[in-house]
Amino acid sequence: MTFKHNFKKVLSATAFAAALVVAPAANVSAATNDASSTQQSATATSQDQQASQDQAASQSSAANQSSSTSTSSATSTSTVKKTTKKAKKTTKKSKKKAVRKVAKKTTKKKATKKAKKTSKKSTKKTTKAATAAVTASAGQSQATDQQDDAAKKAAEAAAKKAAAAKKAAAKKKAAAKKKAAAKKAAAKKKAAAKKKAAAKKKAAAKKRAAAKKKAAKKSAEKAAKYWIAMRESGGYYTARNGSCYGRYQLLISYLGGDLSKKNQERTADRYVYGRYGSWVNAKRFWLAHNWY
Repeated sequence: MTFKHNFKKVLSATAFAAALVVAPAANVSAATNDASSTQQSATATSQDQQASQDQAASQSSAANQSSSTSTSSATSTSTVKKTTKKAKKTTKKSKKKAVRKVAKKTTKKKATKKAKKTSKKSTKKTTKAATAAVTASAGQSQATDQQDDAAKKAAEAAAKKAAAAKKAAAKKKAAAKKKAAAKKAAAKKKAAAKKKAAAKKKAAAKKRAAAKKKAAKKSAEKAAKYWIAMRESGGYYTARNGSCYGRYQLLISYLGGDLSKKNQERTADRYVYGRYGSWVNAKRFWLAHNWY
């Protein structure tokens, strides 16, 4: 009865030790996500292993006490020793495995930290380069905008200047056209004035010629009249030859009883212009017939 009870206690202790060995391994596996947790797990594992060893030693002592009671307990003690040795070996293996995992995790963490640091440095460098590029791009964009503004202003100034030049040219052309029109109008007016003057001069010449001709005709008429008067009466208004009387020896009936000089002149002109058209013609007739 005592042997069975002791054996059960040894088996329970062995199972408890195995559980303790497995538990640290699980803790070590969980510690891969966090370094601090891993160290705490490793410490707990060491403590648990120490407790397991102490308990195994107690159990071994109990087993030794049991062996003094009977031969069967010696066999049980041998089994417990083997189990304990196996548990220690498993614990040692687990510990080494845990240490390797912790070392691997630490190395991985260092690599991750280094990678993060490198990444951060690279990101900072990239950000700095990007910022410089953006600044340079902004400066270049601003310079381009300024150049565009300057080009636009220059184009506007050129267009304004061209428009002003065009307007000035148009104004000058209009002035020249107006001047040409004024010159043409002046020339036309001058030509018209010249033509009018020529026409006036011609008319005056014609008038003078007509006047001269008239004067000549009048003079000829006067001379012819005087010539006939001298041939008919010697120029006397009182000369009488039968039924003819006066300076032009007209029939007394023509004078109508008025023998005045004025009536003789008027009646003689009426007679000559009515019969011959002029004194010149009357003279020509007198020369041909010796009377008129």
